[in-house]
Amino acid sequence: MKSKWYVLLVVIIMYLPVSIDATILYVVAPVLSTQLQASHNQLLWIMDIYPLVMAALLLPMGAFGDRIGYRKMAIYGSLVFGIASTVAACANTPEILIATRALLAVGAAMIVPATLAAVRRNYVDEKDRNMALGIWTTVGTGGALAGPLVGGVLLSHFYWGSVFLINIPVVMIVIFLISKTSPDDKGDIRQPVNLFQGLLLMSALLILIYATKSLVNHGNPILLSVYLFLVGLVLFGCFITIQMVSRSPLLDTGLLTKRNIIAGVILALVSMITLVGFELVISQELQFVHRFTPVQAGLYIMPLMLASCLAGPVAGYLINHFGVKSVAMVGLAASAISLYVLSDVNFVSQTAKAWTWMVVLGAGDTVALMASSSAIMTAAPADKASSAGSLEGMSYELGTGLGITVFGSVLAGVYSATVRLPENLPRDIYASASKSFSEALAISRHLDEASREDLLKAASSAFMHSHTVMLESASLILTMLMILTFFIFKPGNAFRS
Repeated sequence: MKSKWYVLLVVIIMYLPVSIDATILYVVAPVLSTQLQASHNQLLWIMDIYPLVMAALLLPMGAFGDRIGYRKMAIYGSLVFGIASTVAACANTPEILIATRALLAVGAAMIVPATLAAVRRNYVDEKDRNMALGIWTTVGTGGALAGPLVGGVLLSHFYWGSVFLINIPVVMIVIFLISKTSPDDKGDIRQPVNLFQGLLLMSALLILIYATKSLVNHGNPILLSVYLFLVGLVLFGCFITIQMVSRSPLLDTGLLTKRNIIAGVILALVSMITLVGFELVISQELQFVHRFTPVQAGLYIMPLMLASCLAGPVAGYLINHFGVKSVAMVGLAASAISLYVLSDVNFVSQTAKAWTWMVVLGAGDTVALMASSSAIMTAAPADKASSAGSLEGMSYELGTGLGITVFGSVLAGVYSATVRLPENLPRDIYASASKSFSEALAISRHLDEASREDLLKAASSAFMHSHTVMLESASLILTMLMILTFFIFKPGNAFRS
């Protein structure tokens, strides 16, 4: 049997492309808006269909992993991930790219619980497991934060589809390593998969997200958006009801009786929303407002990525010595303060200040995420490792999807409500430029130089105001979560029910 640290190396290689793909399109979005003629709303769907579908499928895939064993699950998931990456690289319309990103999420939803199950089963000692989980968290958050940089570098040399093609050699290596070196593990054939419940949850989430975006987009009928929102709520209510009465619910009711697991889920969800939301805002601002290239935008975010990578293993050490509750609160406090300061920073003229507080944000948010991972996986029994891992992964991915949706939609909403465009613009141009900065930028290319500069100046001012509102709101949310953490987390390292 291979060393547990060798197993961790395979886990890292397998999990890294999954995490990178969550954010790699942030810097590719302007290119997609031009080459695929994607609207602002389509761009949001291209980015967040991946984490949303993954979040809905992680629970049934976690149960599937308990049924067939995490070794087979990892191989099947990697195959689907590789096939979807190939098709996505060849997409020639926004609709096809959205569909292939959804298929990519299916493979990722199989990979994530397999990686966590491997960590849970190969690391029996709690201190070693916390260190391994710290590295796993670093790969997840560091990979997501590195996504824009990876995408920017690839765009500077190749066409946009290369951001998907790089997954293929990684998948081939992973399948070889797992099939040749990983020991087979027996699953529980009696474990129900509950795919229908997963599809019900996915339908509810996607309809709710679609309705939310439609409400923010003033061009859509309000009554239709409200109707869709109610439909989504009904479907979600049906899902919750099934969980309460079913003999084999998708959500393991035994796991949900453990207080620290619930607390860990909340902590992971909110932390990911704010971290991903910030990265989305700064990626768009650097390119749209300050005219950075994709590579320059990715490099600018490097301090956030480095701090996140270094904080993961350190967080495991801190939890072993100070307990999850104290570490979580310190991480949330650091993140809240940094977001508040960054809300009033000019990223061009105050670069040193921006980088300093981005380091604090990356470290603080990663520490909080590590605390959530430790709480969930330590409280879970070994035979429910895949289910617990899928629950945690669902929190991460749902937080990523909601971060893109909430920050992207509200950013566009605040922009539309506050932008003051030049009055001499034609009516049709005025209406389109009022929807989002990306559409204003696209329209500006068809105007004369004076009109173009006036339009971009007004759009930039509105976007900067939207940036301030969003980051201040995120800071307030994290402060409230820090207070809540004080009451809901059990102290110490013994995360028992």
